[in-house]
Amino acid sequence: MANSFSGDVLIQAQDPRSAAAFYAEELGFTVTAEAPHMVSVHGPSINFFIEQGPVIGPVLEVAVPDVNAAKHRLIAAGCAVIKDEPHVPRCYIRDPYGLTFNLIKTK
Repeated sequence: MANSFSGDVLIQAQDPRSAAAFYAEELGFTVTAEAPHMVSVHGPSINFFIEQGPVIGPVLEVAVPDVNAAKHRLIAAGCAVIKDEPHVPRCYIRDPYGLTFNLIKTK
């Protein structure tokens, strides 16, 4: 099975609630969940998460059969690990072209 993008996109903001209010008011998204450090804002075709933290740009999710193998292969191909938290699980990779994505295990 080939790798695939999920419908999840994540950004970071110092104040996730303020960012979520912007997307709800200006773009018509609906805030669907709030946690202390994360707000979920969904539209018809996307799961959009706003995490508290320093801005690193949009993060897309890519589902792969083996996260560790994909991480090592991508590093060898010139990618950089931005954040690696296996306990979450989360592995943010930035490719040589500027795209940041989170590797997740294929379901």
